[in-house]
Amino acid sequence: MARPRQTIVSLDDTAYYHCCSRVVRKAFLCGMDNSTGENFEHRREWVDSRILELATIFAIDICAYSVMSNHLHVVVKVDANKAKNWSDKDVLMQWHKGFKGTLLTQKFVKGEDLNEFELNIVNDCIIQYRQRLVDISWFMRSLSEPIARMANKEDKCTGRFWEGRFKSQALLDEAAVLSCMAYVDLNPIRAKMATTPETSDYTSIQRRINSAIKGEQPKELLPFVGNERLDMPNGLMFNVKDYIVLVEDTGRIIREDKRGAISSSSQDILNRLNIPAENWLKITTEFGSLFKGAVGALPALTEYCEHLERKRRQGASNCQRWLCA
Repeated sequence: MARPRQTIVSLDDTAYYHCCSRVVRKAFLCGMDNSTGENFEHRREWVDSRILELATIFAIDICAYSVMSNHLHVVVKVDANKAKNWSDKDVLMQWHKGFKGTLLTQKFVKGEDLNEFELNIVNDCIIQYRQRLVDISWFMRSLSEPIARMANKEDKCTGRFWEGRFKSQALLDEAAVLSCMAYVDLNPIRAKMATTPETSDYTSIQRRINSAIKGEQPKELLPFVGNERLDMPNGLMFNVKDYIVLVEDTGRIIREDKRGAISSSSQDILNRLNIPAENWLKITTEFGSLFKGAVGALPALTEYCEHLERKRRQGASNCQRWLCA
């Protein structure tokens, strides 16, 4: 039985989540439908653009994503502090970037005079919008609904395009986040849609590589900010070049089955994460089947389950087996 979303998301334990949505009725999100001969490759651009657009609206950062033929993956970080620090006007301006709001919220942003009753209504909207802007369900809903409408219009049909619920997993520690990101970034290579990360279209890793060539990081994605230190900026641990090399090494091993082809810099990252190379290869090829619930070391998983008042730690054995040296 599917769990209510509030029993899965615990921002007290982690800000990182892996989300996955799949299409129904044999619909193709993108690529070639061999049964009909129709090509839906252009839909990948729809999804890619929408993911990056939503990152400018919500207080939710994109860590990794990949758009496949009949599903999509996205790893996000919820920045609750950002939304908390937004002024009332900021909240409404953010919301209006993607949604109409109400006539009163539009007037408030324009600085027009409102009476006390109208201000109370606007304040209620601000509270509601502030909550929605850190809500993963609202993020995924805002991603899937426009795509479904466009696809249904193109297919000349009505009804569901996506499965009723998207899958979400809490990523409880650094090892879980990085391994899940690599798993997502390597989706096209595992599916033989691409041979290298840089040729993996509509993925975060391709975007990171293209920016790294220019000595930059993509503004649309949560940046890598190096090792933990005082006054740490918002971002992912490690160096972006080290992560790219790690993904490239792993992709080459998956593609060519060269089990010993981990470079020294990649091995350094795995040592820091306390994940043996063989475990890393298993995780980054089978993450979705190995971990059905929250992912992380046992102490973090135990604390997460206690906060959500769960009687059992789902997936504890696989977390212990694959995420610990």
